[in-house]
Amino acid sequence: MSSLKVKFSKEYLVVAQNVSGRNLNVPVYKFVSNVPGPKVYIQSSIHGAEVQGNVVLLHLLKELQGAPLRGEVTLVPNCNPVGSNLKSGEYTLGRFDPVNGQNWNRAYHYNKELISEFADKINPDMDISELKQEYRSRLRVSIEERLNNEWGLGLAECLNLKLQLMALEADIVLDLHNGPVSTRHIYVPEYARESAKYFNIPHVILINNVFSGALDEATFCPWWCLTESLIERFPDSEWDFGIEAFTVEMGSQEVIDFDAGKADSKGILSYLSYKKCFETPLQKPENITRYGVYLRDYKIMYSRFGGMVEYVAKPGQFIKKGELMAQVLNIDLLDDEQAISFVKAPCDLIPILHFPSASVLGGTQLYKCFTNYFEI
Repeated sequence: MSSLKVKFSKEYLVVAQNVSGRNLNVPVYKFVSNVPGPKVYIQSSIHGAEVQGNVVLLHLLKELQGAPLRGEVTLVPNCNPVGSNLKSGEYTLGRFDPVNGQNWNRAYHYNKELISEFADKINPDMDISELKQEYRSRLRVSIEERLNNEWGLGLAECLNLKLQLMALEADIVLDLHNGPVSTRHIYVPEYARESAKYFNIPHVILINNVFSGALDEATFCPWWCLTESLIERFPDSEWDFGIEAFTVEMGSQEVIDFDAGKADSKGILSYLSYKKCFETPLQKPENITRYGVYLRDYKIMYSRFGGMVEYVAKPGQFIKKGELMAQVLNIDLLDDEQAISFVKAPCDLIPILHFPSASVLGGTQLYKCFTNYFEI
């Protein structure tokens, strides 16, 4: 008879206060096993209109009840209640802090100077688990110092740092997002390329070791940089801290699909099974073709015309050079043969997402596309 036991708990984290001085809380669901294993942190809806991840977490919570878990799993749905409550008519304006204008997913903390300071004090004979614990402790102090800044912080940064302190304890971090009108895709650090094969996601963007403010980067950049520093200092030693973090784009914003959410959860469980989060695997990856692209080849197509757009090329569709992607109607030229302008593919590509509105200004980000893509 197995001695495995899993404890489930629910608590609340205060992430902000409204103008009445009342706390805004988010629920934190946690599964903790008595058997050692990876620690996992998953959050959803840091952008208020990106809601599909909440359904995914619902299905994950159900699947984890009674699962042979090793380690810990923390689930934080709707982690930005400020953003999800910012409505204007029919739309959720939850991408930016309304007071300071900051992107809700660009205010996480990264202290690059800490890395070289820490690496200088390491010798190759140190126990890697102790080293990992000490490094985490220093990262935590750095985040807490920023959070406790006596000058205060903007709303987005304060919320981000509170979430980051929870994510910091994890070996695996998944940040669930949505595009505007989008196919499913995932941002994967180049060193974790093999892991992309275990998510049931057909489109993979491989990103390099650059911090731009997002949670996945704030998670993996400190460990990736530390690993590179240690390899440079001790080329004959192996360094693997086992930290992976991903931004997972689960379809289009402002859309909830319970059946698709169940399928999405299976893909996550497949990856977690690969990472040995369970005593016996819960899921296996689907046999699908996955297409990858390096971030430099993930191109933005801007509209050269203002007007009303029909998006002819659909997310996930294979488009050849010269094929029609969109057509733009100019209202001032309805009586002219030039009323419609055509947007054609500049190369072979896969559109991944497009702008959500049919009304566009000149210079609008019309599509984001895979170019120079390859099978993974």
